[in-house]
Amino acid sequence: MRQTLRPASPFVTLPAIGCLLAACQGLPPPAPGPATGIEIHIAHINDHHSNLEPQPDFELRLDGVPTRVAAGGFPRLTALFKASSELPNLLKIHAGDAMTGTLYHTLYNGEADAVLMNTVCFDVFELGNHEFDEGDAGLRRFLDHLRQGPCRTTVLAANVEPAIGSPLAPTDANDYLQPYLLRQFGDIRVGIIGIEVRGKTMNSSRPLPSTRFHDEVETAQKVIDQLRAMGIRHIILVTHQGYEADQAMAARLSEVDVIIGGDSHTLLGDFSAIGIASAAGPYPTVARNRDGDPVCIGQAWEYAKIFGLMRVRFDAHGAVASCGGSPTLPVGDDFRQQDGSGSFVAVDATTHAHILGALRGTDVRPVVPDPVAQAELLRFASRLDEMKRQRIGTASDPLCLVRVPGETTNRSAGVSGCENGNRLARGSDIAQAVAEAYRQASRLADIALQNGGGIRTPLPRGEVTYGTAYTVLPYTNVLYELQLTGRQVTEVLEDAVGNYLDRGGSDGSHPYAAGLRWHLDLRQPRGSRFSRIEVRAKNRDDWQAIDPERSYTVVTSDYLATGGDGYSTLARINQAGRSVNTYLSYTQTFVDYLQARGTVERPPAAEYSHQRVIARDGTVLP
Repeated sequence: MRQTLRPASPFVTLPAIGCLLAACQGLPPPAPGPATGIEIHIAHINDHHSNLEPQPDFELRLDGVPTRVAAGGFPRLTALFKASSELPNLLKIHAGDAMTGTLYHTLYNGEADAVLMNTVCFDVFELGNHEFDEGDAGLRRFLDHLRQGPCRTTVLAANVEPAIGSPLAPTDANDYLQPYLLRQFGDIRVGIIGIEVRGKTMNSSRPLPSTRFHDEVETAQKVIDQLRAMGIRHIILVTHQGYEADQAMAARLSEVDVIIGGDSHTLLGDFSAIGIASAAGPYPTVARNRDGDPVCIGQAWEYAKIFGLMRVRFDAHGAVASCGGSPTLPVGDDFRQQDGSGSFVAVDATTHAHILGALRGTDVRPVVPDPVAQAELLRFASRLDEMKRQRIGTASDPLCLVRVPGETTNRSAGVSGCENGNRLARGSDIAQAVAEAYRQASRLADIALQNGGGIRTPLPRGEVTYGTAYTVLPYTNVLYELQLTGRQVTEVLEDAVGNYLDRGGSDGSHPYAAGLRWHLDLRQPRGSRFSRIEVRAKNRDDWQAIDPERSYTVVTSDYLATGGDGYSTLARINQAGRSVNTYLSYTQTFVDYLQARGTVERPPAAEYSHQRVIARDGTVLP
C-alpha cells in the first residue's frame, strides 16, 4: 500500500509540522529502532523546456558513420515511464524547467506542457528558475493547468516562500507549493524534499519582490532534520541548481541519501559508443555527505531527450547500500545515412538490422511513442504547423551553442559540425549571430551584448524556419539601447564572468558581443580577466582599443539592461535614465536579420568576441 502525504510549509515550527504529519492526520507514530531494508526505483527527467516533439536529426556515430534519427520527444518519455510502472517502490520525478523554450510555450503558455506531463502523472515536480519567467502569476497559470486531471502532482519548493495573498499563496503558503512529500512503501516512509536555485531565480527570472527565496543548503538541512525527527530515514532531494552545486551540497549536508537534479542540462553516463563523449560524469554519480555516507546523484540531460532510471538499495538501518541504473536515450527507427551525394537517406533493411544490433548494449533504445501522449501532442501541434513551417533563411554552417568556451558539456551534441564546439576559444557561434542581429537592428549601437544562457538551442546547417528562430530565442524580451563609457563596458564584462566565478550564479551570464572583442583569462581575479578589449564602432571598419572615457551605445535585451544574470552595471545605468527601450522584439530582430541576409554563416574569425581564451584549468583553447 502506498500513501501520499502533503506537508505544511517548512517555515512553521517543528511541533506544528509533527502534528500535521502524525497525530493530526491519524497516522501512527514511527516505530522505534532500525528501518527495514528497501530498494527504491526513481524515474526522472528535467529541463524539457517545452520541447515536446522529438529532435528530428539527432546524429549518432556508429562505427564512425554519421547516422541520423529522431530522438526523444515527450511521447517517448511517457512510454518509458509507463514501461517502468510495474517496478517496485517507484517514484516519478520532474526536476524543473518544464516551461519556456519552444513555440509550444509561446502559443499555449504552459498548457501543452502540463497536458503532456499529465500523461506521466509525476509524483513530484520541483520548480525550476524558468517557471518564474512570467512571474508568479504566469507560474500559477501553468500550475492550474497541471492540476487539471487525476494526477495531483505535488509541486515542491522548500526554500520558496510566496507572500500570503500573492498568486502562489492566495490564502495559505502551501496553496500551490509544498516543501516536501512523504511516500509510503510498505512500512517505510520516504521523504522527498524540493530545492529551487535561489540567486539564479531571483536575478535571472521575474518572481515577485514579495516572494522570498531562502538559502538552498540551510533550507535542505533544516527540512532533513525535521523529517529525521519524525523518524524518516530515507531522504531524497529534488533540486534545480546544477550538477556541480548538487555535489557541493551533498558534502555539506547530513543524512541525505539521493539527489535528483536539474538546471545545468548535464548529461551523465557513457554514450561514447554513439559518438557522444561529453558526459560530465557517471550515472549515477556517487558523492559523500557530511557524515561520510554515499549520496546517489542523477540528472537527465535536457529537452526531453533522456529518461533517467535510478535504483537505490538501502540497508536495514536506512543507509544507502548501493545505487545503479541507467539513462536512456529513446530514438525512433528512421535511421538515415549519407548516400553518394552526401544527402541523408533512409538506410536499407540490412543496414537497419546492423544499426539495431550495434545499439544493443548501449543506453540508446528505439522506443514507440505512447499513443495517448502522441494524440495529445498532435492536438496541440496542429495549430503550430503553419507558423513553424514558414522559411526565413538558410544556415550555410552549423551555429554551435556554447555558454562558456571550454565547458565540459557539449550543448550541441548531435548537431553535425559541432562535435568539438565547446572546446574552442570562439565559443558560441549562435550567440555571435544573435548579437550581430541586435547590432544591425539598432540605428545607433556600436556594441551588441548577448548572454550565452539566453540562447537555448544551436542552429543546424540547412533551412531556418520561423519555428527555429523561436526555439533559439524563446522569450519575450525587447531590446534596450544604453550609453556606457569604455570603462563601464569593461565593468559589464567583468560582471558577466564574475556572476558565476565569484558569486556562484549561473554561467548563462557569460558574455558574447558584436562590435566588441577581447582576450579572456578565466584563471585571473576580477579586474584582470579581460585584456586587449577592442571596439569596432558604428559605421567603422577598423578595430580600435577601447577608450575608457569615450561614450559607446550598447544594445542588449531588457533582461540584461535591468540587471538580469548579474549585469549590475547595466542595471545602474538603466536606473540612472541612460537607456532607451526600442520596443524591438529580440526574436523578431533575429527573424528580420535572417530574412534580410537570406543565408547566415559563421562570422570571420576576427569578428568573434572571444579572440583568445585561457580556461580555468590553464588550457589555452584553440
